[in-house]
Amino acid sequence: MSDLGPLRYFLGIEVSSTSDGFFISQEKYIQDLLARAALTDERIVETPMELNVHLRATDGDPLPDPTRYRHLVGSLVYLAVTHPDISYPVHILSQFVSAPTSVHYSHLLRVLRYLQGTISHRLFFPSSSSLQLQAYADATWASDPSDRRSLSAYCVFLGGSLIAWKTKKQIAVSRSSAEAELRAMALLTAEVTWLRWLLQDFGVSVTTPTLLLSDSTGAISIAHDPVKHELTKHIGVDAFYVRAAVQDQVIALQYVPSELQLADFPTKAQTRAQHGFYLSKLSVVPPP
Repeated sequence: MSDLGPLRYFLGIEVSSTSDGFFISQEKYIQDLLARAALTDERIVETPMELNVHLRATDGDPLPDPTRYRHLVGSLVYLAVTHPDISYPVHILSQFVSAPTSVHYSHLLRVLRYLQGTISHRLFFPSSSSLQLQAYADATWASDPSDRRSLSAYCVFLGGSLIAWKTKKQIAVSRSSAEAELRAMALLTAEVTWLRWLLQDFGVSVTTPTLLLSDSTGAISIAHDPVKHELTKHIGVDAFYVRAAVQDQVIALQYVPSELQLADFPTKAQTRAQHGFYLSKLSVVPPP
């Protein structure tokens, strides 16, 4: 083992530190990606995806050579480890890598133009942050037009630092929005449980329940109330799992208004104002 000094660059991820905290980014990685994409102009957009777009496999004409599409989407997947702002469009675009079309490729170019305008944005981890976990869970019910499956998303903070986020299509069709939200809670509960174990391995005391915030009063009620749980047996093990975590004081459920639900960010496209609001809350910031 050799001491290589302070961490600066590792696997395409750039790290810089100040007295206020740490910044991580992938600016050089984005520059290389844009060069490989060979964009013919320098147009930029302020959001990575248009509002109310529901892509289907049959949209547009098949690409004669899907190699470039697959390569660029694969690169975006890795870029998303420091850019939660592209989590949703990358999730959508990656579903079409087997047979991409001209429409899918045009939306991929929009993501690249967004990155062209936000190339210097960085994820900030404040040094004054506490060591308490706080998590947000959200879902969009029946959002996929092809199979009507819902989308789960979450983000987890350690104090004021965003340390985990995910967008994932649910494996079963939910019959109500509360059911979709409960499945998103179960996904997040598993992540929180693992993070609590990890913090304990690092010597960080984790004695209080992790606050899990949701904007679904129905899902919160099902997780708390065994009577209502009996009326929703078709949900399967997710209701049992979340309720057991509440009883074991692993998590504590709390309602949060939809406009303050940070996990809404990776579940759908946002307006320009909403996008800017969420970026500030997730500490995705331009250079000072």
